[in-house]
Amino acid sequence: MTARILHADLVLPDPADQGIADGAVLVVDGRIELVGTYSEVHRRTAPQTPVHHFPGATILPGLIDCHVHLSMSGEGDAVATLDASDDRSLLLAMAGRAQELLNAGVTTVRDLGDRGGLAFALRDAIAAGRLPGPRILAAGAPVTVTGGHCWYLGGQADGVEEIRAVVRRNVQNGADVIKVMATGGGLTPDGPAPWVAQYTDEEVRAAVEEARRFGRPVAAHVHGSDGVRIALEAGVDTLEHCTFIPPPGSARGPDDAAAELIKKIAAEGTSVCPTFSAVLDETIKRIGESGVRPWLDLVRHQHEQGVRLLAGTDAGIPGSGFGQYVDGLEWFARAGLDNASILTAATSAAADALGVGHRTGRLRTGLEADLLVVDGDPRTELAALRRSLLVLARGRAFRPRGEFGGLR
Repeated sequence: MTARILHADLVLPDPADQGIADGAVLVVDGRIELVGTYSEVHRRTAPQTPVHHFPGATILPGLIDCHVHLSMSGEGDAVATLDASDDRSLLLAMAGRAQELLNAGVTTVRDLGDRGGLAFALRDAIAAGRLPGPRILAAGAPVTVTGGHCWYLGGQADGVEEIRAVVRRNVQNGADVIKVMATGGGLTPDGPAPWVAQYTDEEVRAAVEEARRFGRPVAAHVHGSDGVRIALEAGVDTLEHCTFIPPPGSARGPDDAAAELIKKIAAEGTSVCPTFSAVLDETIKRIGESGVRPWLDLVRHQHEQGVRLLAGTDAGIPGSGFGQYVDGLEWFARAGLDNASILTAATSAAADALGVGHRTGRLRTGLEADLLVVDGDPRTELAALRRSLLVLARGRAFRPRGEFGGLR
């Protein structure tokens, strides 16, 4: 049996709750055995148990990125780079990107668009302990119309029967989640525009029904209001992006349908992942604060209406690197959310929405030991999350620049 106590000035078992001052976490064989004050944990643990002290630090649940694309580079023309990569070199690159995420304190990711099922292979290698990296929930090839958004990933399907067939194929290949491209998007210039719905109500409903047959959740890529409505009425589990982007020539900002749809999203408990990331830093340089403010205000409004927001960076698209997770969280702050809500979106709320709340997302007895030790208090300074002292993924410990001595 391997047991270790981690001791810090502050422990946040769940960012939504009050923290524990002078707290500690007992980790035994990769699971959390006990969380409490240091005196309590030390008293209830065998005297010879090693203790690792982190003065001035906070221990919190490992971070969760609900939207990544490990097969894409995050730089330049990511699609062209993907197209030019053979499977062997691509898998090696994906393993490096997984390590970058882990170094950034991310212990769980949801990969929502992959080529050739390589994310499944990487997921399994990490789970078996052969490679370092976060827990991966993978979708495989997203379901999209012929020539539609991200068609080059291999999930083209037209009509109800083809959609059902692609869903079954993804499940057979090992998909943890089904991704449906309900609208067009920016990475496919010759495909439908972001505000255009790619599928009908019946078609998205067929994807959801087929996924439910195999116990798989559904994530929908949506921008325009028509796509949001179709995905919401079909019963998808998460809405990705959800920008309510209007067609050209419409009034600046989200269209008039957004307000009613947001109320329905909140009432039905559907989660929204706005995919805030470092991309916005470049966007604001091009179009200014006024250009991005409507989207920020929209996300704040969703939060105020009770929509469960999730942290996800769309890492892999141009401008969104795998080591820039905290940049996305800081954009939530610029939208007007408080730090406790942001940390919840990055941990417990994300775990629940992804269906892994029984395994991770909180520091609680019996859960897998996914946790992060940072210098400072992220409740008052999100930038503290950049100062990682230790990352534990399923009990295996890493410093941002290598394994942590004495903890394996």
